Amino acid sequence: MAQQHATDGVEQFGYRQELKRSLRFSDLLVYGLIFMVPIAPFGIFGSVFQGSGGMVALTYAIGMVAMIFTANSYAQMSQAFPMAGSVYTYAGRGLRPWVGFLAGWVILLDYVLVPGLLYLIASVAMNTIVPSIPVWIWLVLFVVLNTVVNYLGIEMTAKVNKVMLVGELIVLGIFIVIGLVALAAGKGQGFSITPLFNDATFTWPLVFGAVSIAVLSFLGFDGISMLAEENQESARALGRAMIGALLLAGSLFIVQTWIASLLVPNPDQLISQGDPGGTAFYDAAQVAGGAWLAKLAALATAIAWGFANSLVAQAATSRLLFAMARDRQLPSFLAKIDPRRKVPVNATLLVAAVSLVLGLYMASRDDGISLLSTLVNFGAMTAFLVLHVSVVNHFVVRQHSHDWWRHLVFPVIGFAILLYVVINANVAAQRLGFVWLAIGVVVLVIFKAMRREPELAGMSEEVDDVER
Repeated sequence: MAQQHATDGVEQFGYRQELKRSLRFSDLLVYGLIFMVPIAPFGIFGSVFQGSGGMVALTYAIGMVAMIFTANSYAQMSQAFPMAGSVYTYAGRGLRPWVGFLAGWVILLDYVLVPGLLYLIASVAMNTIVPSIPVWIWLVLFVVLNTVVNYLGIEMTAKVNKVMLVGELIVLGIFIVIGLVALAAGKGQGFSITPLFNDATFTWPLVFGAVSIAVLSFLGFDGISMLAEENQESARALGRAMIGALLLAGSLFIVQTWIASLLVPNPDQLISQGDPGGTAFYDAAQVAGGAWLAKLAALATAIAWGFANSLVAQAATSRLLFAMARDRQLPSFLAKIDPRRKVPVNATLLVAAVSLVLGLYMASRDDGISLLSTLVNFGAMTAFLVLHVSVVNHFVVRQHSHDWWRHLVFPVIGFAILLYVVINANVAAQRLGFVWLAIGVVVLVIFKAMRREPELAGMSEEVDDVER
């Protein structure tokens, strides 16, 4: 019955059910956890520590709250429009098709760039562990392996996800236990609340500026919405999976960064000089358990970012490209579905090609990882702002909903928090992000000049129903 309900939800909007419905709530939850990576702070811990003045746990707590409000908006819109496309679909149908196009264009900055970022971080980490193999070879291996798994179908992706999640949680559990034992034994700074609040360094702009970096760890919960047309349960399962994944991952982020912050060898130096080598978390792990724990954490980071996380990132990005191509807002060849595997094959291959080229190019730059990180975060947060507006417009303005908490209060609070984060974000990210948005506006103007204005299947009927 749930499967039939979900299928009807797609067809009532003028689409055919082409993707294979095989995912349950547990698959969606695991997908979101893998996409966010339970050990995500390992790779960016030093940057967040410096940016927050050492209050890393507080930064992740604020980030989790902001993302929960955003997850609520995703949950509401995924029930109203249970189809692939994420914020592109929700903004297009909740506001206007042209707004959806721009929202999809902006979040493309996140989805298209993030696999390349993940492959690059993992390849650099593996090169550190095995210097005899150059970065570019690791990058090619990761891209090819993930592309093959994604081509084999979403069921194969889901099975691999579960295995990877167990491995990450085991490594994280080892670090947490050894870290707590080390603190109890007097190593590091001992037990303290300074990672949650330090009156010597605290300011709101400082913390929210750090949130703009830490939010990279949360990106991925929204990728669950990309699997709406492969979900065999009711549309509510999408929202429950997003919020559940956020609460679980966010709690793990807070605990592990609180422990690591108290084990950093030289916190003042890390704040003043930063973490150019990206080894701050591994240094803390070495203080707790020795060199073997530092190497285990580094290896887990490389595998989690380069295989598990980039695997689901590639899958989600291909679904976004598929959804936009299906609506003739990207080249139609990206809407091709493999008849046997029931996956968007051309979109999957394009994401692999872009990730490979981008990763190889950024590997040659000293600032490649930092530049990609800031771009990814800015694109996602800007798209989330549009999502919150879409909820209010669709439910309150159009449908006159009286569910004030979920359809007005929560979206407004989420919008306000994210807007403050965007304002305090890296200036270079703001500039490059707005350049990308300007390019999207130019593309939209060209579409209008060619009389190919963005149009979503069934939109005219939806508007007529609302007006009646």
